[in-house]
This record gives sequence, structure tokens and C-alpha cells, in this order.
Amino acid sequence: MSAVDQLRQMVPDYWQLKPLRSVADYQVSNVDKLVLEGEEPVRLCNYVDVYHNEKVDLTLSFMSATATATEIERFGLRVGDVLITKDSESWEDIGIPTLISETADDLVCGYHLAMIRPNPDQIEGEFLLRCIQAKPVGVQLELAANGITRFGIPKGAIGSLAIPVPPISAQKQIVRYIAVQTQVIDNLLEAKQNLLKLLAEKRRTVVAEAVMRGLDRAAPSRPFGIDWLGDIPAHWEVRRLATLFAEKDERNEPELPLLEVSINTGVSVRQFSTNQIEGTAADFNTYKVARKGSIAFNKMRMWQGAVGVTPTDGLISPDYVVAAPSPEIDAAFAGLLFRTPAFSAECARNSQGITWDRLRLYWDGFRDISIGLPPLKEQQQISEQITSEVLKIDKLASATERSIALLKERRSALIAAAVTGQIHIPEAA
Repeated sequence: MSAVDQLRQMVPDYWQLKPLRSVADYQVSNVDKLVLEGEEPVRLCNYVDVYHNEKVDLTLSFMSATATATEIERFGLRVGDVLITKDSESWEDIGIPTLISETADDLVCGYHLAMIRPNPDQIEGEFLLRCIQAKPVGVQLELAANGITRFGIPKGAIGSLAIPVPPISAQKQIVRYIAVQTQVIDNLLEAKQNLLKLLAEKRRTVVAEAVMRGLDRAAPSRPFGIDWLGDIPAHWEVRRLATLFAEKDERNEPELPLLEVSINTGVSVRQFSTNQIEGTAADFNTYKVARKGSIAFNKMRMWQGAVGVTPTDGLISPDYVVAAPSPEIDAAFAGLLFRTPAFSAECARNSQGITWDRLRLYWDGFRDISIGLPPLKEQQQISEQITSEVLKIDKLASATERSIALLKERRSALIAAAVTGQIHIPEAA
């Protein structure tokens, strides 16, 4: 059964199911991001503005561009217009809608978007927004997308999109009902997102304080003359990384698993889908071998925290660095220290490059950094204590993330049920 047939079975008999072209005008924008002499200055509502915002108003920071008078006439935005993402690297990211709730004479629809202007006698702009958000409707656009590495919705598929069209009075009731109900859910989502931020900050603080100040807050401390370290426990040493790590450059073990070095998660074994072909497989002989318990980092992203302890023998990019720890330093302690914001900032200071996106931390820059080093047994105690505390924080964060996912599912289900007539909407809604 087709998506349209399934939708037809869902909506009430007295509702109409119409192609979008019969209730709205639509066109695909060709206004690019260039600033050209002889064109009019405009503010461009771009892909990210649509993708990240359910409604667009003038509080957003729009890109400055230029457009011809004809383009401004064709793609100038009006209140009630609905924009959708037309192209993306993932089919899941196309057909994402937003509603223009506030506009200006110079606000124009940008490239990679389709602009839909509802006929007010047929359909409310906000009702159309909710329809496209609803999975039973929006899935039609996903199925119509074509492409291999980049997906796009054919213009004709937008016009053919089947939309449930109840009477205008019913549309208004549904829109009001959804607004009230989703606001309750959105308030909960905001509270939980804020909790996640607080947990992430607590996690960073717990780690940073332990690896830079120790577990005993009453222990005497003193400055050692290293600006980024500040005062550290008096019984700790200050050591250059050159005395604690040796650079390794082993190759020719292509059978080892491929590792990834992430800003978010450190070092982990890279996972592949069963049908994925790794384009660099023929070059695995040139990849560096990172032994279990060594430190691996991405030279271009070390200043952002792309570093960690290797969980197993594996392969990393030839452009990354492998550092083998000496017996004087606990790898787990080092891995935690190296991912703190303070250490990342010191890496940036020791990196080479003119702009932030060009910074690279080479071995010579890494080896010259000095750190505060507790006795080995204390390092291990710190690592164990952090692991225990972080585990509790991470469990709470995971539970919060699951509840966020459930709330988002509930929100989507509510919208879908409302616009397809599956729930009774009170008259006073």
C-alpha cells in the first residue's frame, strides 16, 4: 500500500485529501549566497535557518547577500509562507519545514530550499507546517527523494504531496490545539536540555579539578611558574611531556581494526555498516599502529580535544600522532587530563597555523607542554575516582537523553494524530 493510500485511510471521510499544488503555490529558490555588484542587498533565509527553527522570525541572524529585483519579487518571504529543505546528504534531512511568522522587505528564500505559499482560502500556513511535520505526510517527500551521495526532492514531487484538507475552521482549531499541547512538551524538553548542559558542565568540572588539583582539596599547593597550570599540589612534579611519552610510527599491520579519534568520545573502534565500503582500505598498510594503552591524537583537532587512550591495538590515520606513555604516567590519567579545556587551550597555544581552522599540533609542540604530575599511585587513584563519579553522571545523562527522545516521539505523534483527524479536538482548543 502506498504512503498516499495509507494516509487516505487515516483521515476522516468528510476531509479532503488534495495535492499541494491545488492548495498552494510553490517554487524552488535559486538565490545563492554571493554578493554581486549591481544587485540589491538582501537578508537570506538559508538551509540552517529552516532546519533548526520550527518558525522563522526577525530575531534570527540571517546571512547578508544580494539578489536581483526579479529574485526579490519571486522569493521575497511573506508571513504564512512555509519553507522546506529540498536537498541534503541524508534523505532524513529533506522536507524539514518551517513557517515564516515574521518577515521584512529584504528577507529572501535562499538556495536548496523550496518556498510554499498557501492559498488562504484553502489552507492555513501553520496547518500546512504541521502537515509536513507529520510523518504520514512528510514520508511522501522522503520516498520521492532521489540521489546517491546527496538526495533531493524533485519539484514535481512537492506539488504532488498529498495533504489532508479539513475545513478552515477545523484547521484553526487543530493549529490552536497543537500549539497548546506542544508548548507543554517543549517546556519539558527545554528543562531536560538544560539539565543535560548542567550535567556536561559538572562532568567537565569533576574531571578538571581531579586531574589538575588532586582529590585532597586540603593538600598544600603552590605555583610552579607554568601559567596554564596555576597552583598545583605541592608534592606534584612539573614534567615536560617529552620526558613522559615517546612518539611511535609503526606501520604495515593492515589487519588491525580501524580506530577513530573523536572530539566527543576520544578514541574508539570505528564501526561500519555491513554494506559500507571503506574507500581507503587499499592504503591500510600506510596507517599508523596505535597500541593498546597509548595516546592517539588528531593534529588538526587536538586543540578541540580530539585525543584519547587507545582501547585496543588498532590503526589510525597516517596524519595522526601516537604517543607511548612511560612507566611514570598512567595512560588513563593522561587521557583524562588531555581532554580538559585548559589542556586543549595550551595545545592551541603550541599549535602552528594562521587561523583556528588551520591549527596543527605537531609532535614538537606536544612534547614541549609541561603538566602537573602526581605520584603514579595517586594518578591511578584519581583515574579510578573520576571513572566512578563520571559513571553516575553519564547514567543520569543517558536517562535524560532517553526521556528527551520519548518526548520528541510523543510530540511528533501528537502532531500527526491531530492533522490526520485521529484525535478529537475540543471546540475551545
